Amino acid sequence: MPRTVQQLFDLSGKTALITGGSRGLGLQLAHALGEAGAKVLLSSRKAADLEEACAELQAAGIDARWVAADCAREADIHRLADETLQRLGPVDILVNNAGASWGAPAEDHPLEAWDKVMNLNVRGYFVLSQVIAKKSMIPRRSGRIINLSSIAGLNGNPPAMTTIAYNTSKGAVLNFTRALAAEWGKYNITVNAICPGFFPSKMSAGLIEAMGEERMAAAAPLRRLGDDEDLKGLCVLYASDAGKHITGQWLAVDGGVSAVTGA
Repeated sequence: MPRTVQQLFDLSGKTALITGGSRGLGLQLAHALGEAGAKVLLSSRKAADLEEACAELQAAGIDARWVAADCAREADIHRLADETLQRLGPVDILVNNAGASWGAPAEDHPLEAWDKVMNLNVRGYFVLSQVIAKKSMIPRRSGRIINLSSIAGLNGNPPAMTTIAYNTSKGAVLNFTRALAAEWGKYNITVNAICPGFFPSKMSAGLIEAMGEERMAAAAPLRRLGDDEDLKGLCVLYASDAGKHITGQWLAVDGGVSAVTGA
């Protein structure tokens, strides 16, 4: 008998690792996966932020743990993977969300800032995906990888926005998602991407302040920015058996911005 919709979306018994999970979009994704039944392990650089995030998740009845790690550092990535597997067992769902941005005109963009963004936003995604796949997903012939890209990876910016490294990294995440999906489909590993639009967060706070929240909202067909619920449904779709035949895909969650900018 085919399973019901509720059964297909149920993540009970699954384990999820979410990088950049202590706040913002990562914490929203952790809530989504935990509310669907998964055990979650959060990672970011700061232990205090992780403790606070885990307390919030646990208060909501979610089994949540944390490991502090910098996903721009290869040694930290390997330690994160090993500690996760040791403490929670096999990883069923990997959410690559940790990210950085930098604002500077292209002609003056510091090379060290370019490397900082690329090391975390692209290299970090690859190294952690590789380690988790080799140690957990490939041997079990099962896995879900969800990569956070952005609508910034779909096209260029208005002239006032100078985030060339961030845009380049998020465009790279999209083709990384497609290429990895093509290679790892034989292991029953799906790889998909989410492209958020503008959501209030620590990373976007400066841009929203500079451009004006009302002005940014007015540019979206839905006339609003994203909120604390808007990524949940897509995340659980990608992570669950409801999305088991979806791989190598991306979807913008942006209030329709990309529909009118031609992405």
